[in-house]
Amino acid sequence: MQNNKHGNKPLSARAIETMRPGDKVKVDTGENTGLRVTCGSTGARSFIYRYRSPETGKLTQVKIGRYPSISLAEARIELARMKDLRRDGVCIRAEAQREQARQSVADEQKKQAAEVAGFTVRDLVDLYLTEVIEDRVVVDHRTGSRKRVPGARKPKGQAETRRTLYGDVERVLGDRSAAELRRKHVVEMIKGILDRGANVQAGNVLRELSAAYEYAIGLGKFDDDFANPALLAKASLKQAKVRLTSVRGKRVLSDTELKAVLAWLPGSGFSVTQKNVIRLTLWTGARTGEVCQARWSDVDLDLAVWHMRDSKNGAERYVQLPSQAVAFLRQLSLSTKTYLFPSMRTGLPIQQKSLTETKWYLRNSARAQSGTYFKPGKIWLDSIPDWSPHDLRRTVRTGLSRLGCRNEVAEAVLGHSRKGIEGTYDLHNYEAECREWLQRWSDHLQTLADRDKF
Repeated sequence: MQNNKHGNKPLSARAIETMRPGDKVKVDTGENTGLRVTCGSTGARSFIYRYRSPETGKLTQVKIGRYPSISLAEARIELARMKDLRRDGVCIRAEAQREQARQSVADEQKKQAAEVAGFTVRDLVDLYLTEVIEDRVVVDHRTGSRKRVPGARKPKGQAETRRTLYGDVERVLGDRSAAELRRKHVVEMIKGILDRGANVQAGNVLRELSAAYEYAIGLGKFDDDFANPALLAKASLKQAKVRLTSVRGKRVLSDTELKAVLAWLPGSGFSVTQKNVIRLTLWTGARTGEVCQARWSDVDLDLAVWHMRDSKNGAERYVQLPSQAVAFLRQLSLSTKTYLFPSMRTGLPIQQKSLTETKWYLRNSARAQSGTYFKPGKIWLDSIPDWSPHDLRRTVRTGLSRLGCRNEVAEAVLGHSRKGIEGTYDLHNYEAECREWLQRWSDHLQTLADRDKF
């Protein structure tokens, strides 16, 4: 038996229980040499194994447990196990530290995996919109000052990008885990957009979703081997030769077709607001998107002009309003406020794409008549070839030429910018001529329609 400078008696439960803060360390003897008991300042008593490390040769110690949660007998059993490991060349303390480090890494990996799994497509979209596309406010934590950081798009583009991603991506895939989204899910979503005839929208959705994924990948939101499913879907669609851009339109409605449309429109499945957009488009030749965004503050009914401040080509212009449009807008002003054509739900301008989507649903009469979207009735004009709301602008331009309007005036009506030498030297705005010919055109429409219906 080894000499015990702390006393020759082996440890006992009684000796441990009588220990008080400040007492000397008690040690065990014989085959249990190395087992020690300490009493902390709070009175907590702990079993310690003190030994010489087989790795470093230095004295070290490791905690076995706290008394009485672990009894003296249990501490001696654990001591025997540790001594066997030491004889095999294992430093218990060093190995415990290594295991703790391994567990810490595993816990961090589990945490990251949980964060990745909980990061939904909706989170992905919001991250891209709020940190890249839209204006945001950044707070300097040192000074507390707030700084506005402009987004990557202008306000109009910011709103359009949000509508694009929320209208299709968030609605269809929002609740899915962004990390678990696969190529086929994106392809199926895009095909659904294509099925409603919105090829340009399909391309926009795919482009923005791909950019959102690239941003999140750059921030380390996914594993290193993660592949952008939107990019993979784009490659698949390209391989299948699926067109994601608009086909150059050539559809023009004849006078006979226009007469049929004007008679059908009041009782069609378009909403009242959508019908009004179509009417003003026919009277002015403006783009349906421009008509949807029109504000009352830009309309002067006394002067019969609409100041279009933000056209597609970036140039502002004055749209001349024929007498039929002025009379219509005077009545409309009694029921709307900021915008000419607001959504009844949000009060904001209706989206131009709503016309295209509604037209698609109306065209698919079997689905519409099932009651999913519209009440049964006269859903679509099957008596004439298919047409879209944007075809009306082309119809106005062609109709002006048919009536004898000069090319430069007809182009000015549509707000097309002149190119080359003509655009450099001919700076006349043709506003008087536009007023004359838009009135002639509107009178022509009036002869095709029942005055009480259009």
